[in-house]
Amino acid sequence: MTFYDGNSNGEGGEVVPELKVRVEGDDDGVNGKRVTLRQRLLEECEAEERYLLVKEPAFSCIQRRSIWFWVKLGVSFTFIGLLAAVFFRWVGPFLMDKELMPIINWEMTTFSTPMLAVLVFASVALFPTILLPSTPSIWVAGMTFGYGFGFLLIISAAAVGVSLPFFIGSLFLHRIQGWLEKYPKKAAILRAAGEGNWFHQFKAVTLIRISPFPYIIYNYCAVATHVKYGPYILGSLIGMVPEIFVAIYT
Repeated sequence: MTFYDGNSNGEGGEVVPELKVRVEGDDDGVNGKRVTLRQRLLEECEAEERYLLVKEPAFSCIQRRSIWFWVKLGVSFTFIGLLAAVFFRWVGPFLMDKELMPIINWEMTTFSTPMLAVLVFASVALFPTILLPSTPSIWVAGMTFGYGFGFLLIISAAAVGVSLPFFIGSLFLHRIQGWLEKYPKKAAILRAAGEGNWFHQFKAVTLIRISPFPYIIYNYCAVATHVKYGPYILGSLIGMVPEIFVAIYT
């Protein structure tokens, strides 16, 4: 592009070329910054979309697992409740009438009262050591000796019955501790009994005895939780009092 330099006389002027100066790098830098900013925005949008796509399935998966857990828990409790109802309605009375009561009647008619006292004491003291229930023996004590002497007989035998596994378990301390380490969640309640002072251990052992936890298993595992013998034996006897009275009354 050119322009003419005119004067006052109207004469034509000299043609002067137009000069354009371009500073290289300025536009390129601005354009590069624009491209970089655009790329960053696109990358952030894509990353956010990917995050949402990943998060939503994970969240829905957690919801499905939670719902499925409660469904299984409800079905399990329903099934256990039906089994318990069937047992108490038909299986329990059948076993009582056909199996247990004939044995108890045979013991009461065959042995004398002093011999029955020895048998009841021995069974209550030894059966927990070999992982056998001693409730039928408590029934015999209730039917033969009543509440007073029957309770004293059972509670003294129970003191021996919970002490023998405690001392036997100390011989297999490392094996029992290894078993507890394999099942930390299940052993947490047992380990809690060995913590704290004497009174805390006493309360914990008493609560374990009152709870539905299998006391025969706890007899052997108690020593591995570092609970002392004093709170163990006292808490065990006090915690077993309700069960003994119920069994004698039965």
